[in-house]
Amino acid sequence: MRRLILAGGGHAHLSVLAALAKGPLPDIEVVLVTPEVHQHYSGMLPGWIAGHYRQQACRIDLRPLARAGQIRLETQKLIGLDADNRLVTLSDGRRLDYDLLSLDTGSEADLSGLQMAGDKLLPAKPLTRFFDTWPARLEQARHLPEYRLVVVGGGAAGVELALAAQHAFTQERIDGRVTLVSSGSGPLAGHGRGARKRIRRVLAAAGIELHEQRATGTEKGVMLADGTRLQADCVIAAAGASAPPWLTGTGLKLNEQGYVAVNSHHQSLSHPQVFAAGDVCARQDVPMSRSGVHAVHAGPVLAANLRAALEGEPLSHYRPRRHSLYLLATGPRYAVASWGPFSIEGKWVWYWKDHIDRGFIRRFSR
Repeated sequence: MRRLILAGGGHAHLSVLAALAKGPLPDIEVVLVTPEVHQHYSGMLPGWIAGHYRQQACRIDLRPLARAGQIRLETQKLIGLDADNRLVTLSDGRRLDYDLLSLDTGSEADLSGLQMAGDKLLPAKPLTRFFDTWPARLEQARHLPEYRLVVVGGGAAGVELALAAQHAFTQERIDGRVTLVSSGSGPLAGHGRGARKRIRRVLAAAGIELHEQRATGTEKGVMLADGTRLQADCVIAAAGASAPPWLTGTGLKLNEQGYVAVNSHHQSLSHPQVFAAGDVCARQDVPMSRSGVHAVHAGPVLAANLRAALEGEPLSHYRPRRHSLYLLATGPRYAVASWGPFSIEGKWVWYWKDHIDRGFIRRFSR
């Protein structure tokens, strides 16, 4: 019997699991390899920090999907791959062969330059670890006067995390201060001028101190490029992503940053038996930002292509949209929408985001 291995339970693989639940593959053994039975949804993390959601509302149980699709669930982490011999290595030391492999294991937090912060450092990824760790940091803030939280990263994730944490401090009357450190290009680089202007105003209104410089970690917090030292009790690393180190030596063709190089079918350029989606890969035919939006939209195409590859049928293309819609939570039930050059804000935008996020969870929950 041929074997399809799904490595990771990311956003794209959720669509694959849902498709298999509706129509299992005959005479194919499907194995899902994931270290966690719950897949946390990154879009709801800021709302959870701000106190709008319980953790259970922000995650999807993969077990019912696996059962419905007649999928064998291996709660292991993928730690190695021999693409030439079609073998994956699991964290318990076992090796599994495959006929077709799909990777959706995500990326890792980019901690370059921040490691000196030591125990103060809290990476934004992996999500499960952040969900597990943040309550203890918040409890520490309740008992430590003048608690100082520094968020490093001026992208959408860093902005939302900073605003969510400040809202949590305010709601719980915590004597804490949040500082956001972005690059020299400022918060939300790459977004339209209107969205960037709105976010600057929201950050200022929330009392968040903004520094537009690169930062490196120190034993007491971070040091900015101009030599300014910011003391911190906690440093959240949200400054981007890096490729999983285990990809090196797999035999797969990688791009310059170490991500799996794929074509428009999300198929490896070097090994046609390997597909990849989400942050673990990089399209080589078109520029595509690292966004959960693309992983979600690529999911149905990936599901169709895995089935087509097994059945010897033509593959489909995933064509990323020119602009992605970002709905940025700002702490309270208020949000900013950014789409290309256009932006808008309001309470209704937060409820729009809430409707989309809850719908995403419902779509894959059984």
